[in-house]
Amino acid sequence: MQTHLAPEFKNTADGLEAEAILRKCVHCGFCTATCPTYQLLGDELDGPRGRIYLIKQVLEGAAPTRKTQLHLDRCLTCRNCESTCPSGVQYGHLVDIGRKIVDDKVPRPLGEKALRWALKEGLPSPLFAPAMKAGQALRGLLPETLKNKVPARQAAGEWPTRSHARKVLMLAGCVQPAMMPNINSATARVLDAAGIQTVVAAKAGCCGAVKFHLNDHDGGKAEMRRNIDAWWPQVEPGQRAGAGVEAIVMNASGCGVTVKDYGHILKDDAQYAAKAARISALTRDLSELLPELVAPLRERVAARAGQVVFHPPCTLQHGQQLRGGVEQHLGELGFQIKTARCEAHLCCGSAGTYSVLNPELAYQLRDRKLGHLGEMQPEVIVSANIGCITHLQSGTETPVRHWVELLDEALS
Repeated sequence: MQTHLAPEFKNTADGLEAEAILRKCVHCGFCTATCPTYQLLGDELDGPRGRIYLIKQVLEGAAPTRKTQLHLDRCLTCRNCESTCPSGVQYGHLVDIGRKIVDDKVPRPLGEKALRWALKEGLPSPLFAPAMKAGQALRGLLPETLKNKVPARQAAGEWPTRSHARKVLMLAGCVQPAMMPNINSATARVLDAAGIQTVVAAKAGCCGAVKFHLNDHDGGKAEMRRNIDAWWPQVEPGQRAGAGVEAIVMNASGCGVTVKDYGHILKDDAQYAAKAARISALTRDLSELLPELVAPLRERVAARAGQVVFHPPCTLQHGQQLRGGVEQHLGELGFQIKTARCEAHLCCGSAGTYSVLNPELAYQLRDRKLGHLGEMQPEVIVSANIGCITHLQSGTETPVRHWVELLDEALS
């Protein structure tokens, strides 16, 4: 697809990157068939091909409108279209650029602006944990829409204290420790059982995704640099043997896809480009460690009977292009685990802050997903991302958990 950049975008990093991405696009429309919002709304401009056309128009000098902004806002950034695209178009990077440009040109209504500010500043804030604790204490009194975002209080369980020669860093995350703290401690216990020590850097915080995807790119990059600084003493090349860690493990696939992208996002940062590339190269989703956990855990796992259905988050199967590992390796450990027979590739509607900003579409996608998962008659639904877990749980009485919590409980 030929693009003629307007003068304001020529020789800018975003303009040149967008132009390179658009050049790959042949406008075939294969992506439309797997776009959740197009399936719900049936509007070409609510599918990847239409959104690409809108971004191209803006880059060529057309003035964006609130309608342009609305169609870009409706995108889940699930990146299903990237899995479908035969040309390798990096739509996720393109829509980040397009949204930022449109937001700079199209003012939002005050209420909308305030909500987005509260999300990007509040979720990564130290004040989130006490706010969540208060919400959980008053959960029974909350209106249903707010109650859906406040999971019942959960005990974290004990953190293992043994030291091991093998060590990994783990990002605790911004909301996970307050909302579902057992996910992190279960991860540490499972790795400990396999002879791997989990290290958490105290100064590491939000991965940067919340601000970056709400078009505060500078704020998101600042959080990425902070994490790199927090992790660097453990991963710096040239340190003595045994002093560092072998990987940076993510048990929230949304954080994982972002940290794996640090090298790309900070590629033009003279001070951090090389460090960011190393951090991205060392980052592994927890499921990527599963193959080497099977042997040491096999004798210790007493997998319970009962159907387990796995919902693979978009950030895992499309953002990180990781498919089949969780089902295969938990199956090797004795779990009866399956994915839905229909539309397992589609987004559940959580998508970071999407379910707050676009609740009507998000709940339609949630109920559609739960319908397919329910056909399997699961005893428990498992996933790999706290956003998906919380969102799905708001629509079902069936327990929804992180798969690592099931594995942790099965350890004897």
